[in-house]
Amino acid sequence: MISDHLPPDWEFLRNEIDEIQKIIGKEFIPIEKFVLRAIQEPISKARVVIIGQDPYPKPENAIGLAFCVPKLIKKLPPTLQNILKELSSDLGIPKPTNGDLSSWTQQGVILLNLVLTTKPGESLGHENVGWQNVTKRIVEKYRDNGCVFILWGKQAQSLEKMIPSEQRISGVHPSPLSAYRGFFGSKPFSTANSMLLKLGLLPIDWKI
Repeated sequence: MISDHLPPDWEFLRNEIDEIQKIIGKEFIPIEKFVLRAIQEPISKARVVIIGQDPYPKPENAIGLAFCVPKLIKKLPPTLQNILKELSSDLGIPKPTNGDLSSWTQQGVILLNLVLTTKPGESLGHENVGWQNVTKRIVEKYRDNGCVFILWGKQAQSLEKMIPSEQRISGVHPSPLSAYRGFFGSKPFSTANSMLLKLGLLPIDWKI
């Protein structure tokens, strides 16, 4: 069961997740042990929450962390390519050679999709099974812990009313359809670090 992988901080979500699994059945990505990967670290360690939409539709890309793919993937999703391009431009660091963002999670960066599963090969295949009710409760916990949120695009910005302005960065989605409308040059990573410092928290080392 997906809920077997719930850390102690999130045990209160078990019943909701079990109900969702009854709806989605056995055919979903990412694999069961990765569905809740984004919330494995203790809540107390979290500093930044980056909100994504749902898992990549290619099974080999979906690993339970929003926007992230395994290190060995050579052809990166276009949205991730744009994120890495802005990361390099924002912080003046070399553009990463892979799309594995998991090192950020060790510093308290939560890579959370609003919808935690999908059907293989289908974007938003599980948009209407109830995941948003679960992830909004997760967002509330991180908000109350004082985290900074990065909200890219309309789906993520639906959370704006839940998060105080001093804890959120809202901007254009990094997808190819919209990245040139304000994502490039928006400096979300350095802005997040500035906000963390104002909140009395340590900045993130965003190098991959």
